[in-house]
Amino acid sequence: MKAVVLAGGYATRLWPITRNRPKMLLPVGDGTVIDEIFGDLEADDRIDEVFVSTNERFAGEFEAYLADSEFEKPTVSVEDTSAESEKFGVVGALAQLIDRENVDDDLVVVAGDNLISFDVGEFVDFFAEKGTPALAAYDVGSRERAKSYGLVELDGDRVIDFQEKPEDPKSTLVSIACYAFPQGTLPDFEEYLSDGNNPDEPGWFIQWLQSRQPVHAFTFEEAWFDIGTPESYLDAVSWYLDGESIVHPDATVENSEIGDDVYVLEGAEIVDSSLDSSVVFRNATVRDADVRRSIIDEETVVDGLDLSGALIGAHSRLTNEEG
Repeated sequence: MKAVVLAGGYATRLWPITRNRPKMLLPVGDGTVIDEIFGDLEADDRIDEVFVSTNERFAGEFEAYLADSEFEKPTVSVEDTSAESEKFGVVGALAQLIDRENVDDDLVVVAGDNLISFDVGEFVDFFAEKGTPALAAYDVGSRERAKSYGLVELDGDRVIDFQEKPEDPKSTLVSIACYAFPQGTLPDFEEYLSDGNNPDEPGWFIQWLQSRQPVHAFTFEEAWFDIGTPESYLDAVSWYLDGESIVHPDATVENSEIGDDVYVLEGAEIVDSSLDSSVVFRNATVRDADVRRSIIDEETVVDGLDLSGALIGAHSRLTNEEG
């Protein structure tokens, strides 16, 4: 069995912190967003290769990251794009990867910006039991939020209808971009695309596939974060930390109050400040400041300011000149 981790997005809603790094490598706890998925796939003996499908712009970032990691299965497979405007869609990227890497096995596909609470191995168990295309589904609890995803309607665990980003959702159960496809369905990608169907969101392919053959859904109730905005990233960090805070041993904290769900990375310096529900990247300096639900990128200086809901890019300098 092969696996693909989708990591080709440019995460423009998270700029500037993702202008020069993929969002999948944003820090969460002691690792990064993508580490949970890599760890699950690494531990599953049924999966012998993991392809990280990314773009030319971020290929080097992933190659360097994997070279320094303990993961042995993942290798980088590069899409032929370097900018958002050149992307040809997730389904198109998958079809290209299947051809480029000569994939001829059952295939598990997971979006790398997913932070999920179940082990991917449990999903693979479900897929193996059903023997059909499968997806993972989660109840987001809000019809407004459901508009942004593929809506899943079930009879038991069989998908009987799938609507990609409906304007008027009938439920709140959505697909979370975690899929599995039997070997025999891989040619369907090319057929789907050659018929002129939407190459972008994989939900359109699932909708097309579900109308032709059985598709089953693995549902779970724990937690799921689609990390695409600063808010969702901070929510994911908060869930992971569960009220605790992590300050790297090589960070400096002096005369400061570190509240709940704070993550301070290596080399950061926090002096005479108060932090809550925030992430401070490597070698950033926060001095005489009150910071709430904010993200402060590396090599940045925040001095004499109160910040709430801020997203500060790398190498910035924000000071209160009158302070």
